[in-house]
Amino acid sequence: MNNNRIKAGITVFPGSNCDFDVYHVLNDIFGLNTSYIWHKDKINDMGSYDFIVIPGGFSYGDYLRPGALAARGLIVESLKDYAANGGIILGICNGFQILLEAGLLAGAMLTNDSLRFECKDVYLNVLKDDTPFTCDIKKGSILRMPIAHHDGNYFAAHDIIQDFNKNDNIIFKYCNSAGEPTEDSNPNGSLLNIAGIIGENFNIMGLMPHPERSSEKLMGSEDGGYIFKSIIKYIKGK
Repeated sequence: MNNNRIKAGITVFPGSNCDFDVYHVLNDIFGLNTSYIWHKDKINDMGSYDFIVIPGGFSYGDYLRPGALAARGLIVESLKDYAANGGIILGICNGFQILLEAGLLAGAMLTNDSLRFECKDVYLNVLKDDTPFTCDIKKGSILRMPIAHHDGNYFAAHDIIQDFNKNDNIIFKYCNSAGEPTEDSNPNGSLLNIAGIIGENFNIMGLMPHPERSSEKLMGSEDGGYIFKSIIKYIKGK
């Protein structure tokens, strides 16, 4: 399968501001058949998309809670059906928050423990390499990507974390350059240094760092590109 035969969709909500960045990476760098999905559009055949990205930004201005209003939009009902049928969904930053608010992933996002907007590069330890999002990344690899969020402090109840540990749903942890998940390497106070999780059926992933901002050399890191390469590899192998 050629890359241009892989169909990728990018949801767009009022306030989304990373949709163009994701489009550039998927369409211009990886050569995918990429299109935007406006949150009010009626999609008759969501299943025609090979995967969908919910990008970062400030949907609805982050009023109420980040992602809370977007999670109640019409398109999210279609995304739930898409996910139930095995569709691959990647939520980045605000997209992760939307997935949590929609109940497509477990847990919640709290305000960063610094009470500040954090915008910097972080290191991530890859804990799983057998998912659609990491199948082109060796387990234990250390990736460098930027974060840009005010509410990225991941939290979940004890029983959820127990299930995560049992089923290997924690896919990325913040770490130092040596791969150690230290307190100093945690940029937001996230529980267990969690930076990204995957759903119980392994077809939905939420990630706070921005892989689309680290997918080409001129951005200072190409590490984020491995996530998109993994998705492409997985789809081609289906």
